[in-house]
Amino acid sequence: MKYFSLIFIILLFSCGKKEDVLLPKSNVSIVKDVQDHSPIYIFFKTEGKDTIADVNRKNSIISTNWILNIDKRLPLRLVIPEVIKLQEKKRADSAHKNENAENYYSYADSIGKNLAFLPFTKVYYKMEKPTRGNFVFYFRKGKEQVLMGNMEIKTSEILKYFYSIKFQKVPDLVFLFDKNMSYEEYIQHKILLQKYVTYNLDKLPVEFIF
Repeated sequence: MKYFSLIFIILLFSCGKKEDVLLPKSNVSIVKDVQDHSPIYIFFKTEGKDTIADVNRKNSIISTNWILNIDKRLPLRLVIPEVIKLQEKKRADSAHKNENAENYYSYADSIGKNLAFLPFTKVYYKMEKPTRGNFVFYFRKGKEQVLMGNMEIKTSEILKYFYSIKFQKVPDLVFLFDKNMSYEEYIQHKILLQKYVTYNLDKLPVEFIF
């Protein structure tokens, strides 16, 4: 399987019908090249007044890297449950499991003019509020700054703020995302986290969507 060529709108021709995925955009590439991959698509569709996340994983192979091409217009409340199902299927298939295979979200780098990828293999999602006792950074729909209690801070200052507090007992640091924010907004937040909190992200494998 070969590397994707650049397209901001991914087109899929299935059963004679053209379908498209509008990708999120950013101005930086976290990962530029993914070899030996399987594409999975989550389309934005409507039925009456309802929005639907329509999954196409016909070409997915468990032992390969999975690239999820998800329409940027979809809200997290529809996207993440489908991502959870895909993760569970891949993690449960021990017969074909490849320990080196990763999962990536795709997006368009509008500056470099290339398709880029964001790894999320180690992330476990929960569609609920974090329990009490956790130190929660809340990413809200339509807001650039992160909410911590009653204080708004920049994503770049998350660790600085966390380590400036003298805890009697250091709590778990968790990220909570508004379930109604768009997938594009979520990806943009995640890219900033990769940039500013990358050293500690592997220690924060659980993300809450509520």
